Amino acid sequence: MESLLSDKWKVNPKHSTSEALQRWRDLCGVVKNPKRRFRFTANLSKRYEAAAMRKTNQEKLRIAVLVSKAAFQFIQGVQLSDYTVPKEVQDAGFQICADELGSIVESHDIKKLKFHGGVSGIAEKLAASTSNGLSTDKEALNKREEIFGINKFQESEARSFWVFVWEALQDMTLMILGACAVVSLIVGIATEGWPKGSHDGLGIVASILLVVFVTATSDYRQSLQFRDLDKEKKKILIQVTRNGYRRKISIYNLLPGDIVHLSIGDQVPADGLFLSGFSVLLDESSLTGESEPVMVNDENPFLLSGTKVQDGSCKMLVTTVGMRTQWGKLMATLSEGGDDETPLQVKLNGVATIIGKIGLFFAMVTFAVLVQKMLGRKWREGTTLSWSGDNAIELLEYFAIAVTIVVVAVPEGLPLAVTLSLAFAMKKMMNDKALVRHLAACETMGSATNICSDKTGTLTTNHMTVVKYCIGMHVNEVMTKRSELPEPVVKILLESIFNNTGGEVVVNKRGKRKILGTPTETAILEFGLSLGEDLDFQTERRKCKVLKVEPFNSTKKRMGVLLEFPEGGGLRAHTKGASEIVLAACDKTIDLNGEVVPLDEMSIKYLNEIIDKFASEALRTLCLAYIDLEKGFSAVDDIPISGFTCIGIVGIKDPVRPGVRESVALCRLAGVTVRMVTGDNINTAKAIARECGILTDDGIAIEGPVFREKSLEELHDLIPKIQVMARSSPLDKHTLVKHLRTTFNEVVAVTGDGTNDAPALHEADIGLAMGIAGTEVAKESADVIILDDNFSTIVTVAKWGRSVYVNIQKFVQFQLTVNVVALVVNFSSACLTGKAPLTAVQLLWVNMIMDTLGALALATEPPNDELMKRAPVGRTGNFISAVMWRNILGQSLYQFLVIWFLQATGKTIFRLHGYPDSDLVLNTIIFNTFVFCQLFNEVNSREMEKIDVTEGIFDNYVFICVLGSTVFFQIIIIEYLGNFANTTPLTFMQWFVSIFFGFLGMPIAVALKMHFPLQC
Repeated sequence: MESLLSDKWKVNPKHSTSEALQRWRDLCGVVKNPKRRFRFTANLSKRYEAAAMRKTNQEKLRIAVLVSKAAFQFIQGVQLSDYTVPKEVQDAGFQICADELGSIVESHDIKKLKFHGGVSGIAEKLAASTSNGLSTDKEALNKREEIFGINKFQESEARSFWVFVWEALQDMTLMILGACAVVSLIVGIATEGWPKGSHDGLGIVASILLVVFVTATSDYRQSLQFRDLDKEKKKILIQVTRNGYRRKISIYNLLPGDIVHLSIGDQVPADGLFLSGFSVLLDESSLTGESEPVMVNDENPFLLSGTKVQDGSCKMLVTTVGMRTQWGKLMATLSEGGDDETPLQVKLNGVATIIGKIGLFFAMVTFAVLVQKMLGRKWREGTTLSWSGDNAIELLEYFAIAVTIVVVAVPEGLPLAVTLSLAFAMKKMMNDKALVRHLAACETMGSATNICSDKTGTLTTNHMTVVKYCIGMHVNEVMTKRSELPEPVVKILLESIFNNTGGEVVVNKRGKRKILGTPTETAILEFGLSLGEDLDFQTERRKCKVLKVEPFNSTKKRMGVLLEFPEGGGLRAHTKGASEIVLAACDKTIDLNGEVVPLDEMSIKYLNEIIDKFASEALRTLCLAYIDLEKGFSAVDDIPISGFTCIGIVGIKDPVRPGVRESVALCRLAGVTVRMVTGDNINTAKAIARECGILTDDGIAIEGPVFREKSLEELHDLIPKIQVMARSSPLDKHTLVKHLRTTFNEVVAVTGDGTNDAPALHEADIGLAMGIAGTEVAKESADVIILDDNFSTIVTVAKWGRSVYVNIQKFVQFQLTVNVVALVVNFSSACLTGKAPLTAVQLLWVNMIMDTLGALALATEPPNDELMKRAPVGRTGNFISAVMWRNILGQSLYQFLVIWFLQATGKTIFRLHGYPDSDLVLNTIIFNTFVFCQLFNEVNSREMEKIDVTEGIFDNYVFICVLGSTVFFQIIIIEYLGNFANTTPLTFMQWFVSIFFGFLGMPIAVALKMHFPLQC
């Protein structure tokens, strides 16, 4: 089967081209119900529409920027016509309307902005404070929402259950069968009267309705699951100031006038204007397609919704929200574009198409053979030209059987089973703290052979505290009180800690002090606050003026700030970052008296030994330093990279998460290699890696600068042995991932939390972003968001990924067995006897067992620990494996022989010769046996290799419910619906034999596994 699926049936798990997505659609020749088959696939026309909109935005913004630059030069002396505030806006207490605000920001209209009094004037007209933000008064917020709208884009309405019923009815074969049923009713009633003549027609109608309602119920449940997951994906929080206090709120609750705090890695949540900040660079490519970052400052204060903060931090005044922004309109279109279909969905569409064509051929031949037999009989009887109502009904019945063979033969449920299994897994993974953003990630994670993990927050708890420090060449525990450090040392230390930080200390409504920022910043600020009794963060910061901030980035591995002291006190720059990098930039240090002394070779060697000692104790080390600058230095200039005075080195403890060592051991058992990629000191990384069980005796720990100097030949030998990469840059991580994927053909999962991790997350087969520490940019580039930032959750995702893959294999094995048997039995019977043993109604029931109910039972099996004891499938594994073919062919042969045995000798075994309606009784036994063969084969399909197929069966209540309900309805069909289903009640012995023949499939499966052992 795999060989029949050419490259045209292959798509990438990520970033497939539109051509590849369109190509496989064009190949789907036999599709019973396009609405259902293509429901969970990308809407390519909407994507083209979104691309066109993005291109239009790019052109509009380019023109707007050019116009605003020209306007800026002629702004003096130019008077705008008076702006009239709409009455309803004025009555609500505002002096500017939403349309005017939208035109200012979207068009980058500096002239209009100046006319309204600049940013402060806009804030005043919005009745907002640039320092305290909006009031939290509910009535005032509601009034603001009525005038300016909400920060949400339009989404398609949730489809009701009846829409799914209507779509299920669009099945071409069901419509043909429905037409057959109507003709059968008319002819039957005309020839045999009511109610006898209506039984066949009503039976088909009832079967069609049952299939439609069961299918619609399953599809509707899936849609609800996906809707719940979409809601989870949209839970994005942002820092705002309201009533003078910093707080986190949902981006969907933002209103014009809100003061939003943005930092590196954030996505701009609404259109707005720059209030204050440093070094802000915006990436507008998501909105305009333009890759060049845009500098935002007082001269260019416009921030557009959907753009990303590439560097710096700032405060923004929200002006326009929701569908009034270009991003809102773009997202409304993009949301209708849907997710890319997964490789398995496409592959199984290919399988369904190939089998569908075979089924269509067999159906046509079966119909031709049945008609030929009928005409031959009439020729022998001499009634070729004489046609009665019975002949018409017989011909119609043959046509219905042929159509029903197509219904059974075209495995429409195969690609939909993938979606069902993925939806089930995604819902369960949410409970396990993993949010899947892209369907294909579930699938691909099961094939992962490598995990490249961050250290901080993933392998460790991310609860950091400063436990040791080295100041004045002396090492101390943090228990030391402030009095033991001289006043000049404490003064310079506090100046560095409180000014050179990306964090903030705020006071909440209850007067309680709260530290905002990354865990590293929080640990440093806590250390700073512990140096005095009544230290106040804001008071300390007001002692000098911040002129410039150079935020931390993973390339420089340090951050800096430029300060100006009052009354001509001069300029001073502070820096902090990776200890060995900052220390290398220092040529002086301060002693215990606060005196500046030169750093000689002995002192540098001693401090490097301290760094190594801290690192070997698994402490994260940071070095703090400063430099006094000459008067000629300008804020436009870069902060110097040398000549600093070392203040001290701090050691930060970040304990390893509980359960990580066990999870790493489980990965190793499962054939998955775990590598640590971190920006930390190599000794810290090695200590943590050994504690986690990642670094083994035959593994290598390497630093990023050493790694990037290696040649391609050296990398080829080196990469398989690398277990730890320290002091790595984002480019190093990207290079490692790319080599693992391309050179070694590995399936790679990568974790990331920062903005600079986006390229590696994008390159990896599965990008895993951190839900707590991760930036919005990282989350948007990821396929899965780990909500608790825990490595053990990544292992759980891998287990679920394997479960999805195996569950779909189980269902495919089960469905292909039914396909093969139903096709061969009906075709061979038609050719040899001129009759089909399974009627249209019976085949529809079998179709529902193997399609919707089979998918529910097998595609929703929960994962077990055994899954992590086998090697990963990797990139080259065959989906329909040799083991599956063994089981399919073995079971098909057994079932075919059983049915032929019953057809050939059934009347003798059950003593039906001379019995009235003997053919009906025998066909009922054959139908009953066939159904029970499928039920026991469904149990067999739970395990493709293991002998014990019942282990854990009661843990899956869905499986038990499906089996139970199938048996219940089978009894009803046989015993009570004979007139409609062409069956007759059976005796106890006949029931026993039917069930026994079905049960025999289980020892047959055991024999196949024992005597024909194969590898998956």
